[in-house]
Amino acid sequence: MHGRLKVKTTEEQAEAKHLEREKKLHQYVTATKAIFEKRKLSQLDKEALELTSQVLAANPDFATLWNFRREIFLHLQEETPEEMQALCKAELSFLESCLRVNPKSYGTWHHRCWVMEHIPEPDWDRELELCGKFLEIDERNFHCWDYRRFVVQRSQVPPQDELAFSDSLITRNFSNYSSWHYRSRLLPQLYPDPQQQGRITEEILLKELELVQNAFFTDPNDQSAWFYHRWLLGRADPEPTIRCVYVNREDTSLAVAFSHPMAIAPASHDLIVFGDESPLVVRWRTPDGRNRPGFMWLCDLPASALNDHWPQHNFRVLWTEGQSQKECVLFKGHRDCWSQDSVTEEQVFRCELSTEKSTVLQSELESCKELQALEPENKWCLLTIILLMRALDPLVYEHETLSYFTTLKAADPMRSAYLDDLRSKFLIENSILKMEYAESRVVDLSQRVLEADDNRIETLEGLPPLPRLEELSLCNNRLQQPASLQSLASFPKLSHLNLQGNPLCQIPNIQSELSALLPNVATILT
Repeated sequence: MHGRLKVKTTEEQAEAKHLEREKKLHQYVTATKAIFEKRKLSQLDKEALELTSQVLAANPDFATLWNFRREIFLHLQEETPEEMQALCKAELSFLESCLRVNPKSYGTWHHRCWVMEHIPEPDWDRELELCGKFLEIDERNFHCWDYRRFVVQRSQVPPQDELAFSDSLITRNFSNYSSWHYRSRLLPQLYPDPQQQGRITEEILLKELELVQNAFFTDPNDQSAWFYHRWLLGRADPEPTIRCVYVNREDTSLAVAFSHPMAIAPASHDLIVFGDESPLVVRWRTPDGRNRPGFMWLCDLPASALNDHWPQHNFRVLWTEGQSQKECVLFKGHRDCWSQDSVTEEQVFRCELSTEKSTVLQSELESCKELQALEPENKWCLLTIILLMRALDPLVYEHETLSYFTTLKAADPMRSAYLDDLRSKFLIENSILKMEYAESRVVDLSQRVLEADDNRIETLEGLPPLPRLEELSLCNNRLQQPASLQSLASFPKLSHLNLQGNPLCQIPNIQSELSALLPNVATILT
């Protein structure tokens, strides 16, 4: 153990310890065999209880024995209520001794729940006191927190009392992560925001922000308060919905994009396509053909759904489960059509923080900047500043956000890869937002030639096959290894690839390596 001096033992002492261990092991094995023999013979008596007590007192995590004890208790329910009460009280006392051996024993806490549900006269106040004692020993014992929630629910303790309990723990120690989390479960019950399910009213929000600010100004390096701060400024998750519908005349296909990954059966009756108000028989699939839950689902339209002589075709997709629909019109002479949500109006790129109360976010940003002036290298403060600016206005704060990313990477080098990914994600989202404001709604990937030069691309991993693409230019990007181009092997018509200006061009014999990787590409420029 840490902090204890290692005491040398003589051979005689070591031998004595070995013999003692052997003796205990023999008793343990003998008792276990006797228990299983009794269970096999269905001898559900008090002697079996005593035998299991001997083993569980030494090893409370023997799940099978807890199951056997429950079988015995169910068998003994035929006794009088007074006898059953005494038996259950003795069991609770035994469980408490087991918890002293291992306060985080899954089986022991679970069995205690079971006993409290079967005892004729439960003493819930006594159980709350027990939870208080164990949480004093270890305030993050989530087994005990789970049991406390069970006791609170069964005994119908008012949420106000539990919030006061949470107050007392946080006042004693701001680092009590479990207690902060408990508040996030209690406050929406006590002070629900009528506009957002799962959120709290603005008045309570401001009080909680003051409390959590006291916490992270007291100890800026403790993550507990920062996570709670992020929850306070967070937003309720939106309901799943259809984001976009796309129809392609040349492929006679239709694609549906959802806001959340969805599982759709091939012949689903929940996702229905109407062509000129007539239901169409289609089969759904994912782009990769694996039909796992995904954002994008495709189907082939019947040949009768498209007629080149008609002035227009109206397509409507109805998703009954999510109670949403979208429609688009394919005009004569047009190759495709689509209907999509605006990323600016619908906030497709949802920040972790809410944009509902911009005045609150602005105030929190100023407070965090004050703290950052005092603690310039505090990673939690820097990350929160980035998220706050992102929630307020990602484009207005773009350059300042990038500056804070540089500072954060220096302060937290262990997470530099994660921060690079987050920074890249924000930049991509900003680029799409700029396109949206410029009313450039769609990037057309159906062309036979595609130029993606000077885009800081590091890998093409995950890029789906583009069946029409014949020429691809990736000049002056950041491609370093041939393996990052593996996905191009599945592009059936790709014949010309330009990689000039990428770091991988400096690798010896790169031309032959790329030819082996992409045998169907006739011309590869390096």
